[in-house]
Amino acid sequence: MPTTQRTRPLIAVVGSVDTGREFTPPLRAADRARDACRALGRELARAHCDLAVFSSKPKYVEADVVAGYADASHAGSPGRVAAYPPRHKDVDFALPEGAHVTVETLRDTSGEWEVSYYRTLLDCDGVLLVGGGQSTRVAGIIALSQRIPLLPVAAFGGGAGQVWVNLDKVRNDTDDADIALLGDNWSPDAAPRLVECLLRQRERARRAAADLERVERSRARRAGTGLAVAAVCLLAAVAALVTAGGPGPATARGLAVLLAAPLLAAVSGALIRHSFETAAGWSRAAVRGLGAGLVSVLLYVASQLLTVPALLDDLDVRRLLFFTVPLGFSAGFTFDLVFERLRAGAVAGPPGVDPLAGGASAAPADPVTPPAPSR
Repeated sequence: MPTTQRTRPLIAVVGSVDTGREFTPPLRAADRARDACRALGRELARAHCDLAVFSSKPKYVEADVVAGYADASHAGSPGRVAAYPPRHKDVDFALPEGAHVTVETLRDTSGEWEVSYYRTLLDCDGVLLVGGGQSTRVAGIIALSQRIPLLPVAAFGGGAGQVWVNLDKVRNDTDDADIALLGDNWSPDAAPRLVECLLRQRERARRAAADLERVERSRARRAGTGLAVAAVCLLAAVAALVTAGGPGPATARGLAVLLAAPLLAAVSGALIRHSFETAAGWSRAAVRGLGAGLVSVLLYVASQLLTVPALLDDLDVRRLLFFTVPLGFSAGFTFDLVFERLRAGAVAGPPGVDPLAGGASAAPADPVTPPAPSR
């Protein structure tokens, strides 16, 4: 879809109802098709739309649509036709003198008409398809894939009729009533209802794009908030290394710092990990990280108390924090692995390096009997 919303929608006109050609699927009611194209052109002018056309040859529907478009354009509401002919080609719709329609020729640098043709479709606000063959069908498929509002007039068969079948499967911004209208036989009052259907699709697409943009902005704000909370938690955990007191008997403050700092690091790790994922909410990740950090840190402290029962009598909080803060961060960052290990019955323990200097927390080694002297 076009990235900007124009004041006047730009509608591409594609198709052919030339009875001298063979189309697959074949045309239907071709004797009424040219009048229908003129009627559609008049309604597009009354709806204040601009037209994007690719040829002025009579064998294509653009000539009849532009003729009807010029009939309904007036000084109070002039029309605009943007022509995208192949390079070195011109267009001439033979509009009557004094017609309130401006025809602008916009040439593409590519020497292949297909490049300009399909590239232009991507910049339009809607596509009108009448009859036509393979190129018309491909244009419709491109519009379907890019969610461009589409008006395949199935009453006259051809490629447009096949696109209507495809649209029924994809739907995009149409509903059951729109599909039924697009597939109905041509009637004198069909043109205004069809153009209204096209503009309804455009409005639905505009609202859907606005809703998606709001969701993306909200998701970005939540992600930014989560990262800000992660940074604050990580800085607070590091600050505990500075503010922690020296060795001494365990106090409520010392134990609080010993537990709070690695838990803050765990929350930070979980939130940083969450920033790489697509889920929007970060609070759940913070709780998971908190749980993983709490389990890991408590198991580690418990293992130290079992090894050194007098640990709390001479507790060096700052020295332990140099180990427990990274442990908490790692547990939060890999909370899924921590919970998986808990499910498997494994107990989290410290790595091989002992954070307590002098081997205070190391289990006593088994005595080694020296070898007997040789004789």
